Amino acid sequence: MKKLLGLLTMLLMMSDTAYANPACMVCTVAIGASLEIARSLGVPDTVVGLWAGALLTLVGYWTILFFNKKGWYFKGRDILLLALSVGMVGFIYVKEVVYTPKVIWQIFYLDEILFAALLGMILFIYTEKLYDFMKKRNGGHAHFPFEKVVLPVAVLSVFSLYFSYFPL
Repeated sequence: MKKLLGLLTMLLMMSDTAYANPACMVCTVAIGASLEIARSLGVPDTVVGLWAGALLTLVGYWTILFFNKKGWYFKGRDILLLALSVGMVGFIYVKEVVYTPKVIWQIFYLDEILFAALLGMILFIYTEKLYDFMKKRNGGHAHFPFEKVVLPVAVLSVFSLYFSYFPL
């Protein structure tokens, strides 16, 4: 049995192509686990949800790039893939978290984590659009190195500070 396992391991290590599915449940489990760690450290759930929504949106963008590489195009594909990737946040409610909706800003009736994840998704998408706009206005070049990374991190950090000082 050990020889068979060793042979299988050697064959896997010698493969020349790695196949990965970026839209997997690992992100959701990691978010659920990080939520518990963040709670023990005193970080508000809205801050964790904000970053989780941005992370899952990024996973959606990676999935879109994967679909582009494979040549899989269909109507409404990008919106569907983003919705499915951000929708993975719902799986933390299966075991990790109890869904407890409340009134947010006198408009929404959602759970804090779900609201923050949706807000994180929207913020991430708009900062990506802002980066594209700024880059186009600058002749197709970024204004400074890693601008594409700095913009979303800065916007998410500002909202994280806001939610830290003014909880929902």
